[in-house]
Amino acid sequence: MFRNRSEVMVLSIILIVVFIFMWIMSPGQFVKIGNIQSMAFQLPELGVLSLGMMVTLLTGGVNLAIIATSNLTGVVTVTLMNEFLGDAESDAISSFEVLLSIIAGFAASLGVGLVIGLLVSNVGVSPILASLGLMTFIDGVNIVLTKGYTISGVPKSFIFLGNELILGIPIPIIVFALCAALMAIVLNKTALGYSIYMVGSNEIATMFSGINNKAVLIRVYLISSFMASIANVIMMGRFNSVKANYGSSYLLVTILASVLGGTSAYGGFGKVLGLILSLIILQIIASGLNLMLVDPFLTTAMWGAIMLLAMVANYISAHYRSQKQILKRQEG
Repeated sequence: MFRNRSEVMVLSIILIVVFIFMWIMSPGQFVKIGNIQSMAFQLPELGVLSLGMMVTLLTGGVNLAIIATSNLTGVVTVTLMNEFLGDAESDAISSFEVLLSIIAGFAASLGVGLVIGLLVSNVGVSPILASLGLMTFIDGVNIVLTKGYTISGVPKSFIFLGNELILGIPIPIIVFALCAALMAIVLNKTALGYSIYMVGSNEIATMFSGINNKAVLIRVYLISSFMASIANVIMMGRFNSVKANYGSSYLLVTILASVLGGTSAYGGFGKVLGLILSLIILQIIASGLNLMLVDPFLTTAMWGAIMLLAMVANYISAHYRSQKQILKRQEG
């Protein structure tokens, strides 16, 4: 408990410092309502994807196919809509056809999560290799279905979800808040959440405690794929299109946000609140650097540097706690 509180406090301090710094560097632009709303529109899709990545990291795994899976949802959904009518954007397409297309898109995404879960839990394939193999396969499928082009035109209901406001609050940020709340409840208030932390902490001990590790891992990758689908619904609304490689740069940042937020790359530790704070920090940095006209490639390089620093800090912190526990046992 102390560890979680101290990490949240450190992240909160970093958030305040970063916000003040960016405010000073771009005083006339950074705190404008338009810029704040712009950040609120950009953060949710990355945030929902990061939730999907975080839950796999908690088990000591990873889902490198999360971006490809997200794009598969949109590609399948819009492709089916166009098959029904020839123009998904047309108002003539029925609600039933839209719903059927969405269900098919989500089913395709969940199918990917199921395959990765089975490969990891039943076959014993490394999560990195399993998800990397599926990522390569799905990327190919997405390119084949789209023929490498951007498929434009989605129903107005999607555009509403991706671009509109409710009481001045962007709808995507509301969707992200609901997803984050749901994930927090699952992890902190359910038997599944307890099992996820157990598997990540000690898989062998968890198995002997009577928990079905295989079922837990399958559910984890299903949850990850479901979050990927939600993220793509937001992206479809924002861009009014789907493409085989939308959000390809997000893969690194989802891992970065999770690790920076206190999720252990070895599994067993991590909270949704830490992830949310780290996402806000990263979004503030990205927006501030953009306002200062910093090269986007330099920003990407910074993400990598921040991730390395976060992992080193986590290692030092874990080593310090381990040494402290050993000293207490020796004194006792």
